[in-house]
Amino acid sequence: MFQRLLLRPNRIPRITHISSVCRNFHRTIPRLYERSAHGPFTNILASDIPPPVQVKNLSSDGILLQDGLLISAACIFLEGKVFLWDVPSSLWEGWGKERFEVFDVVVPKPDILLFGTGETLSQPPPSLRMALSQMGIQLEVMDTRNACSTYNLLSEEGRRVAAALLPYSAQSWHKSSSF
Repeated sequence: MFQRLLLRPNRIPRITHISSVCRNFHRTIPRLYERSAHGPFTNILASDIPPPVQVKNLSSDGILLQDGLLISAACIFLEGKVFLWDVPSSLWEGWGKERFEVFDVVVPKPDILLFGTGETLSQPPPSLRMALSQMGIQLEVMDTRNACSTYNLLSEEGRRVAAALLPYSAQSWHKSSSF
C-alpha cells in the first residue's frame, strides 16, 4: 500500500469513521470577567475564611495587624491568636527554654516557629535551638519584617506555623493584677 501511495499521490485513503481517530474539544469561550470578589482569578490556596492573624505593616511603633490592632511589645502568634510575650529587654541575656514553654504545652504543636529578632537578624544560643528541636518544632530565625511576611504566607497556605516576634524598638508591657 505504501508503494501505491508513493507512486500515486492523488490516491489518499479516506477515513470513514472520524470519531475513533479524533475528539472534539469543548468550544465554549471562558468568561474573562466573571463577577467575583477577586476578579477573573481564583486563589486555590485560600479558604473561604481568611486567616485570623495577618500582619499588615511593621514600623517603629509596632506590628500593625490587618484588623487594625497595633502591637507595640513582643508577641506570639499561635493558633490564630495573638499573645503578649514577656521577654528580657536585652536579646539572648537571661533567655532560657522557659520563654518557649507555651510551645511545649500547646496541642497540636506548630511545625515551624518563625522567630523575628527585631530590626536585625541575631542567631539564638544553641541551647534554645536544641530545646525547641526536642519539642519537635523547627526554628527559623530572621529579622521581624521577614518573619511577618513568611508568617502571612505560610498561614495562608494552611500550614501549622507560629511566630515569636520582637518589635523594632523594645517596649515593655505592664502586667495587670486586676481583671
